[in-house]
Order: sequence, then C-alpha cells, then structure tokens
Amino acid sequence: MRGVAAARPALWTAAGGVVALGLLTLTVTGRGGAPFSADVDLLRWATEHRPSAAVAMARAVTFTGTGVVPYALAVLAGLLAARTPRRRAPSVAAAVGCLAAGQALRYGLMTLEARPRPPRQDWLTQASGWSFPSGHATTSAITAGLLAVAVLVRVPRAGAALAAAVVGWGVLVGLTRVYLGVHWFSDVLGGWLFALSWLSLCGYAAARLAPGTRKAGAVRSPPSPPSPPSPR
Repeated sequence: MRGVAAARPALWTAAGGVVALGLLTLTVTGRGGAPFSADVDLLRWATEHRPSAAVAMARAVTFTGTGVVPYALAVLAGLLAARTPRRRAPSVAAAVGCLAAGQALRYGLMTLEARPRPPRQDWLTQASGWSFPSGHATTSAITAGLLAVAVLVRVPRAGAALAAAVVGWGVLVGLTRVYLGVHWFSDVLGGWLFALSWLSLCGYAAARLAPGTRKAGAVRSPPSPPSPPSPR
C-alpha cells in the first residue's frame, strides 16, 4: 500500500499543474499570443543589462538545456534511482522515456499554440520554432526533477543540497531564455508548469507500478483457519 499512498500527492500535484498550465494557455490564446506587460518589462530589463561576461555565461548555461546534456543527466538519474543492478536498465529506460515523451508532448502544445517569439533584434542566441511553452525551460525542468528525485532516493539526507543545486540549474536555464531575448517569461513559466505536471504524472505512474505495490482496493484474504487435529 505504500506505493498507492505515495502516488496520491503526485496525482494532486499533477492536477494542480495541469489546471495552472491550462489557465495560462487559455489566457495566452485569448490574447492572440500577445505578451503580458510583465513579459515586456522583463525583456526590456534584460536588453538594458547585458554585459559581455553575463551574456557569455547565459549562453553557456542555455546550451546545457537541450541536446545531449539533458539525456546524459536523465541516464544518470536512472542509474542513481535503481536500487539493484537488475533494475538499472528499466530505471534508465523510464527516465529517458519520461524526458522524451515530455518533449514530444510539449512540442505538440507549442505547435497548437503557435505563439510568436519576441522581436528578433533582441535575440542573443539562436532559436527555432514557436515560443510557448519554452522547450529549454521544459527540458531542463524535467531533467532537473528526474535527477533531484534520484539523488534524494539514493542519499536522502546528504543529497538535499545537491538536489537543490540541480533544481537551481533547471530554473537558471529557463531564465537565460528570457535574458537572451528568445522567449517571453510567460513562455518559461508555461514550460515549468508543463514539466511539473508531466513529472508528477510520471511519478504517479512509477509509484503505482513499483514492485510490491498492491492494487487499489485490494483486500487481504483472511487467514485460513487451522486444520482440526487428526484423530488418533
């Protein structure tokens, strides 16, 4: 029953994330993709605060939010989360599958929304596709979540600081997309909400399918009565 109990918070978190993402998506759609005032203000601030060293650092961080790096970290997460050598391959496959499926679903939402990016003259890095939700923010947040959970599973006490650093990396990747001018902040927020929802759903599925988890509603059969003594 532990798996079922652990699955409930993940399910509620997923539901909350889906509702929040749905509201944000509907609002963006209702505005025809136009940026919010906070989006414009944050982009204006970014364009006015771009020393060369900060831009170089932002480009380096944003590079880690896509391509090979997230998948390498997902493999690492799967290896860390496996409690026995026999479970390593399924654990790695689950982590990589979670990331890949999340990216595919995010791409579908992006295509349906078709929100334009910020003006190209503000870009300081290359970007492609539509804007909402941010692919880098989604990918890095999913990856950070997988790795943070794996670290906490392997070393619950000593891993808290490392897990926090991993989550901080995921947040920083998303912020660099705004700083480099290729996304509105609401795109990044949408990516974070998408990642939260998807990770929670994956966590729910993992908890329900974990070895030793009993099916919901299963009732233990009462112990069989002792057999009567045989006559002598």
